[in-house]
Amino acid sequence: MKPNENLDPLVIGGKSYGSRLLIGTGKYKDFAETKAAVEASGAQIVTVAIRRTNIGQNPGEPNLLDAIPPSKYTLLPNTAGCYTADDAVRTLRLARELLDGHDLVKLEVLGDPKTLYPNVVETIAAAKTLVKDGFKVMVYTSDDPIIAKQLEEIGCVAVMPLASLIGSGMGILNPWNLQIIIESAKVPVVVDAGVAVVEVVIDAGAPVEEVDAGTGFADLPEPDAGPALAVVEEDAGVEAEVDAGTALVKKQPTPKKKGQMNVISTHDGEPYWAQVSIDGVMRGRTPLLLDLPVGKYQVRVERTGFRPTMREVKIAGGKSVVVKVELVQR
Repeated sequence: MKPNENLDPLVIGGKSYGSRLLIGTGKYKDFAETKAAVEASGAQIVTVAIRRTNIGQNPGEPNLLDAIPPSKYTLLPNTAGCYTADDAVRTLRLARELLDGHDLVKLEVLGDPKTLYPNVVETIAAAKTLVKDGFKVMVYTSDDPIIAKQLEEIGCVAVMPLASLIGSGMGILNPWNLQIIIESAKVPVVVDAGVAVVEVVIDAGAPVEEVDAGTGFADLPEPDAGPALAVVEEDAGVEAEVDAGTALVKKQPTPKKKGQMNVISTHDGEPYWAQVSIDGVMRGRTPLLLDLPVGKYQVRVERTGFRPTMREVKIAGGKSVVVKVELVQR
């Protein structure tokens, strides 16, 4: 994807970026595939989970930096997998040492391994330490406007409220809280986590643009005023970021010529994510809620180690259809 020259640059931490796509590195089969995906995307910012990806801390093993050199891309080390402020700070200090003083980072401190919901108490503590230590912090947080404002006041260069739970693919569940955050923020706002399909982003002065991130797209209608907005897609191994320059988020009612499909998968009666393809196109992970035009669709639900399930689903105007699949091991 080439940068849209009609849009204002994305500015984070004092640096300007022409691309509005932010690519993750955690779900490719090897670094060669990672390199090919990043090059094809045109992205300039690439996120790296330091606890899961080798950038030099494991000598003798394949190194991401050989495929994604810092001379060509801005690497964004993150603290995925950290559950305390101390762990997060230690992880990012290691990243700064390995990347020769690199200071732009993504902070996330998780509350528990089941929901991956942010622990805002530990997040605030880590943010204070990191900002004092000279880091430029982009911070994953809840959609609480008060917490978002506190993180901005601490000195974070971007706040990243969740749209829904990490990996859920449920999209933006609380647009009104996000609107409050955006209206009061003086730093970029990155809508992060669970964004399988970006529903509506209102971008001041920007033309309609499609952002393809494996499962994500953004439709940009009438402009309005407000601080910077970005939307991140991280559920398909790619993170799609739409910087709106000035923006609002709204969820519009489903038109009568459309209906909803809600795809859910379980294993042994418990929720268990799986990939969903519709008419041969990958759309995201379960649970997945989509607005679709009226018609018939071929739905495929699959996960490695389990038998794929095919269903024909009919969508009627203004109606919602639930597709529930029990995953069966091969």
